[in-house]
Amino acid sequence: MPKTHACSAHLAWHRPGLSNSLQLGAFLLLAAGLAWGLATGAENLGYNWHWSRVPRYLVQQGATGWQAGPLLQGLGLTLAITAVSLIITLIIGLATALMRLSGSPMAQTLAKIYLELIRNTPLLIQIFLIYFVFSPILGLERFSSAVLALSLFEGAYASEIIRAGILAIPTGQWEASASLGMTSAQNYRHIILPQALRQMAPPLTSQGVSLIKDSALVSTIAIYDLTMQGQKIVAETFLTFEIWFTVAAIYLALTISLSAVVTLLELKLRTEN
Repeated sequence: MPKTHACSAHLAWHRPGLSNSLQLGAFLLLAAGLAWGLATGAENLGYNWHWSRVPRYLVQQGATGWQAGPLLQGLGLTLAITAVSLIITLIIGLATALMRLSGSPMAQTLAKIYLELIRNTPLLIQIFLIYFVFSPILGLERFSSAVLALSLFEGAYASEIIRAGILAIPTGQWEASASLGMTSAQNYRHIILPQALRQMAPPLTSQGVSLIKDSALVSTIAIYDLTMQGQKIVAETFLTFEIWFTVAAIYLALTISLSAVVTLLELKLRTEN
């Protein structure tokens, strides 16, 4: 093959569109294989499928028309917990990153203690600790306890992403702002953070994907999110495989949507650079 043709083939192979198509094809093939394996296993166990009973748990027809079923109601609560936790996560992450980058030994020590405690203990234990120990003292409800636990956990990882994005800014930017007489707060607001945001956006969005998946653990403190609603329906109907497949598909749709956002951000940043 001529060298030019080889280079063209090499570039075509690495086109973002082709790469995404291959990834999508591999994912669909893997999903089909997994579905076939689970269906075969259930059939060998003598399980009788009742998929016709599942839609009523997604949408129901009431006196005033169609309304959300238990699974969609749980999904709404999951999205609410995720949205509020994501906002607080970013605030905690930014504050912790700035504390670690500050010149204050006390602030750096407090930030390191927080990071070590959160990153080296399981999220489930943190949820139990906040709900059963601190919630009665602070007067927090289940929703607030879940949001606090998720925000503290995800904020520890978001802080490292934010800190890395800030450190990636060339020192010349800091020197230029100092020469203009800007304060540290003005420097961060007008120069450093806007530039760092371009580097932080994709990994922070990926952290949002992790937040959605981790939110399933709040069902352990009797919050009727998507996972808890699934558990309740399975206990009442014994539609084990159908309900859990549906719940998994809903979570998958959410995470794939956010993953698509990550891909678009990466492509946009790549073209801008």
